[in-house]
Amino acid sequence: MESNRSNTQLINFLQKELAISANSIAMALRHCEQDPGPLHMILWQYGLVSLEQLEQIFDWLEG
Repeated sequence: MESNRSNTQLINFLQKELAISANSIAMALRHCEQDPGPLHMILWQYGLVSLEQLEQIFDWLEG
């Protein structure tokens, strides 16, 4: 349950602060089902977020 809540908060951050499209997030979530891993790393691996955006995500996760 905690994981779902934090994932929802992360998705909100991705959409509102980084302007990541819902389609990109949906694709990454589908890949998470097949190859489990952190959503932000899947987004980066598939080129859906830049290295700078990934750093912003890490900063947000630490905050």
